[in-house]
Amino acid sequence: MKKKTKRATKEKNKAINHHQALREQLVSLLKGGQAHVHFMDAVDGFPEAKRGTFVEGLPHTGWQLMEHARIVQWDILEFSRNPKHVSPGFPEGYWPKTPVPPDEAAWAKSVQGFQHDLQEMIKLVKNPKVDLHSAIPYGDGQTILREALLLADHNAYHLGQLVDLRRALGAWPES
Repeated sequence: MKKKTKRATKEKNKAINHHQALREQLVSLLKGGQAHVHFMDAVDGFPEAKRGTFVEGLPHTGWQLMEHARIVQWDILEFSRNPKHVSPGFPEGYWPKTPVPPDEAAWAKSVQGFQHDLQEMIKLVKNPKVDLHSAIPYGDGQTILREALLLADHNAYHLGQLVDLRRALGAWPES
C-alpha cells in the first residue's frame, strides 16, 4: 500500500510540474522575445509624425496596427475571463476609425492599454486555479490555453508588421 501512495504522489507532482512548465512557456511566448519581437521594441521610438503614414505595398499605418493589436488583445482577454463580455462587430470594431491617431495621448493610451491587458492575460495564465485545458463554459469549446496561444500568435503577427512598417519608413534602428 505504501508503494502505491508514493507512486501516486510522484505522478501527481509530475503532473503539477508539467502544468507549471506549460504556464511558464505560455508566459514566455506572450511576453515576446526569442523568436518574436518584444512589444516595446516594436513601438518605442516610433516617430509621432509617421504613426499615421501609409507605405506603398503595406496595408496599414502604425496607428492602425497598434490600436488593432490592443483591441483584439482586450477582446481575447475579456472573453477569457468575463462571461458577460460582448465582442465588437467584425471587422469594423477591431480597427480604429482613422489611419492617424487623434493625438499623442491616444497613442500613449493605446500603448498603455496593450501593456496592461497583456499583463492581465499573463496573470490569468499564471493562476494555478485556472484550468488551461477545460472549455470556457460560455464559449464554443475554446480553452484558456487556446486563447493564450491565439493572442500570442496575433500579437507576433502584428508586431512583425509594425517592425516591417518602421523599416519601410526608415524608422527602425538597424544594428
